[in-house]
Amino acid sequence: MLAFILRRLLQAVLVMVTVAFIAFMLFQFVGDPVSQILGQDATAEQVAEVRAALGLDRPVWVQFGHFLYNAVQGEFGMSLRQGTPVATLIAERFPATLELALVAAALALLVGIPLGVYTALRRGSALSQVFMTLSLLGVSLPTFLIGIVLILIFSVQLGWFPSFGRGEVVHLGGWTTGLLTLQGWHHLVLPAITLAIFQLTLIMRLVRAEMLEVLRTDYIKFARARGLSDRAVHFGHALKNTLVPVMTITGLQLGGLIAFAIITETVFQWPGMGLLFIQAVTFADIPVMAAYLCLIALIFVVINLIVDLLYFVVDPRLRVDHASGH
Repeated sequence: MLAFILRRLLQAVLVMVTVAFIAFMLFQFVGDPVSQILGQDATAEQVAEVRAALGLDRPVWVQFGHFLYNAVQGEFGMSLRQGTPVATLIAERFPATLELALVAAALALLVGIPLGVYTALRRGSALSQVFMTLSLLGVSLPTFLIGIVLILIFSVQLGWFPSFGRGEVVHLGGWTTGLLTLQGWHHLVLPAITLAIFQLTLIMRLVRAEMLEVLRTDYIKFARARGLSDRAVHFGHALKNTLVPVMTITGLQLGGLIAFAIITETVFQWPGMGLLFIQAVTFADIPVMAAYLCLIALIFVVINLIVDLLYFVVDPRLRVDHASGH
């Protein structure tokens, strides 16, 4: 177990260094921060002075080492557009994105897994066919279109939910949350549903496919031959083994929810990291773009490590294989 964790940590470090190098190369090939700071009318002396202050006159490998050292400490310099430390901007926006992603992930799991089990066990029923048809729509429709349709129906026509913003938030030290206010939940409903629909339908179809595959295995037949009830077979044996691949997809999708909430946050003007990244791309704010890439990579690495560890809890075969040295 310890060797497994160390191996995964080493892989995580290599991945983070690679992503950091890619983020660092943005400074080399995407725009010129000096011209953005000084403008086009700057003199050669002013350009040389700013380049020296930013360390851009040093060799590339020295610059990368300095960038990596600062990145480990969470320092990515100043935003070229806002003149604010990038770490401050990320800290302000990250709670909103994480809150949206977690609620969307919880919604996808709480609805997707039961629907997947139901459509697998009752695959011939009319209701199961309806769910499968709706899931196909959920997978096929683009996120921005879902968001616009929800805004049109529930905000413009019915007036039930607001169409933009985060609503009232509560400050808990350096953290902000709208989950403790009614207005915050009111603003969160439509963005969370929009972000969750694709993940929900994906999980539903995955659970259904895996459940049908597991129900055809020999040990399920043996369990039935022993006289176990359908409830024990379906939920005590089949569902538990179905969850192993589902955990992988769910873990990756949680990282994807955080990374790719850009469209949802743009449609609903949700003040999260996705909206910040879109604004950074528009103005070529390279420090913000680099920090966003590194943070998203870190989130994916941590989630993958947690998912790998959860395999040992869900699947006893992995514990047996490692104990026997395989």
